[in-house]
Amino acid sequence: MKFITLPMVFLSMLLLNSCLGINADITLNNNGSGTIDLEYQVSKLIDAIGRLDGNERWNTIPTGRADFERTLDRLPEMKLVSFSSREDDRSLNISLKMEFSSIAGLLAFLDSGGGRSSFSGDPRSGRMVFTLNSGSGIGNINFDRLIRDVCNGYSVRISMNFPDSGNLSLTDMGGSLINAAGNDIVRQGRRVSFSMPIYDILTADNGINAEFAW
Repeated sequence: MKFITLPMVFLSMLLLNSCLGINADITLNNNGSGTIDLEYQVSKLIDAIGRLDGNERWNTIPTGRADFERTLDRLPEMKLVSFSSREDDRSLNISLKMEFSSIAGLLAFLDSGGGRSSFSGDPRSGRMVFTLNSGSGIGNINFDRLIRDVCNGYSVRISMNFPDSGNLSLTDMGGSLINAAGNDIVRQGRRVSFSMPIYDILTADNGINAEFAW
């Protein structure tokens, strides 16, 4: 498995086969500023694998306040407001709140390489797209079974709060709408959101895009 470092906090965690649960709640203001409340649960098994001898070249998923502070020092449009962490028998649980002064600042945090997200329009009328999985699935039965077992119970929830009304579309890489049974999707309103099991995202053969428009 591959492990990543900040600032690709939740997008890259999904894309690079890390099993964890994510809840990202983004609030957007009329001028493009806003806040992001981010909670994620890292499987202790995944964190332990990243610390084994021979895995040093793979950075573990960030779990400390200092990790975020160092990253945000390089992102002047992002500010850490609060941070807390706790652990239970299965997971490390991280909660933090950040402010951003522009949409560009938010995307610089979520997708530093710029290849997994896009934005068009302006703060009052725009379109933001996140690529959660670019497709091809896992392609290995045994690895698929391992991912299914380790990721069981972990899900991804992303919500966007608009100044006025907006909408959400989940599509595959070909642009076809995704209406998978069991997924919790709110498509229209001042607050839109979706929730999907992390296993479903990691194993999507045709990829998954989340598109927010307002």
